[in-house]
Parts: sequence; C-alpha cells; structure tokens
Amino acid sequence: MIKVLVLHGPNLNLLGVREPNIYGRVDFQTLNNLILQKAKEREIEVEIKQSNFEGQLIDWIQEYRDWADAIIINPGALTHYSYSLRDALLAFGKPVIEVHISNIYKREEFRHHSVIAPVALGQISGFGVNSYLLALEAIFLYFNK
Repeated sequence: MIKVLVLHGPNLNLLGVREPNIYGRVDFQTLNNLILQKAKEREIEVEIKQSNFEGQLIDWIQEYRDWADAIIINPGALTHYSYSLRDALLAFGKPVIEVHISNIYKREEFRHHSVIAPVALGQISGFGVNSYLLALEAIFLYFNK
C-alpha cells in the first residue's frame, strides 16, 4: 500500500473562513475528509498534518521519512521563500507534489515564484480543494505505471 504524508502549511486550517473568494467555502475538516475518501478509493494510506510553523513541517518531513512513500504539500506562503522547507523536501528523496488551492500564477507577482517546485515531482494549482485529490491521483499513477 502506498503511504502518503499530506502537509498543510500556514493558515490552511482557516479554509472556508479565510478569503473564500480565493480559497473557496470548503472548510478544513471537509477537505481532509475528501482526501481520506479519495485515498481509500485508491487504497492509499494517508497521514494528514497542518501547522502554521515552518519548523514543525520540517520535523514531520523528517519524522515520516521512513514511513512515507510520497508527500503532498501545500506550503502556503512558505512556498515563496522557505529554503529550509525546500531542503527538507529534497532530503526526503522521494516524490513530492506541491499543491495550491488557488492558481498562484494568476495572483500577486510575489506568489508566482516557488522555491519548492524545483524539488517536487510536480505542482498542481488552481483547482480548488480538488488540487489535493489530483495530487493523490498523480501519486497513484506514479507508483502504478
């Protein structure tokens, strides 16, 4: 069974409340339930974590290194400047998919650059909460070539 660590970065716990015109009205718990449902359909085991702290995300990447076959991460604003998060994902050494609910390339200029993307297998953005589900599907296909 494929094992995937799903990491939600800063402010994602506020889904459904924070800027619903950008991030939609699906709340955080509903998103996690959708992830669990999709994972079950594809027989993927997932562990879901959220933190507003960069160091905690890095600790989880290191802690789950032996357990996880892949990581799905929405780094939030850390996308644009967190070289320590980037380095932790690089050290993970297995597939990483960066996800974003909004299309970061249609937003403010500073959001157009990701320091995570160069170390990721791929990036999925702009599909709302479905970005996470598409990432799970991509991981399923990657491991079932």
